[in-house]
Amino acid sequence: MPTRAVQLVIDAADPSRLASFWAAALGWEVTADEPDEAVVWPAGFSYPAASALPLVFVPVPEPKTVKNRVHLDLATTSAEHQAAEIDRLLGLGAARADIGQGEVPWEVMADPEGNEFCVLEPRDVYLDAMPVAAVVVDSADPPSAARFWAAATGWAPHDSGPDFASLREPGGTGPYLEFVHVTDAKTVKNRVHLDVAAWPQRAPASPQDEARRLRLAGATLADVGQSDVQWIVLADPEGNEFCVLTPR
Repeated sequence: MPTRAVQLVIDAADPSRLASFWAAALGWEVTADEPDEAVVWPAGFSYPAASALPLVFVPVPEPKTVKNRVHLDLATTSAEHQAAEIDRLLGLGAARADIGQGEVPWEVMADPEGNEFCVLEPRDVYLDAMPVAAVVVDSADPPSAARFWAAATGWAPHDSGPDFASLREPGGTGPYLEFVHVTDAKTVKNRVHLDVAAWPQRAPASPQDEARRLRLAGATLADVGQSDVQWIVLADPEGNEFCVLTPR
């Protein structure tokens, strides 16, 4: 049984403020608000479960300088719902964003710290994945990236082509993990990353055991200044950082 995706971590100048925004944006709850992290997940959620990826906001001193290579897509059910969501999110403190998207049916927005996200037009594929339709990752080679992340998350392939690939939890719950082709190279540490962990049934599997398995699949050790911590920081074959946590 492989590791599984357990949370999405977002660097923040003000974790408490950003957690409050995203809790309101998604209709979720702030379940922890401490100096070292703030956590948001759905009401009644039992961590970790496949039905959602909690958002964990951690303080960092570095400002955001480039477009994020990982972002959220939010689902809507109708054109009216999409328009209403855009207005609601603007009222919560989001802003419209221009990343060169041109004329598209979705709205590109940014949260109060500039993290991009999209409010999608209605798509049947996401009707059972609301409010978060997908975690989207910029990729040089989407099919290859999806193969690695299937090994890291235990999620199953859903769709694939030269410029797009997607995964989803095998039970068909929660958001999709999608890889979209881009030509620009990664230049700085990602401000948004996934954490994975072994299932507790695999104990005494350790982060070190799982890191070795993922390195055989193409990951590399990464140094983001983490010093002495209980988790292992790796990078996927395209350099996207992620953490291997203790079993949970």
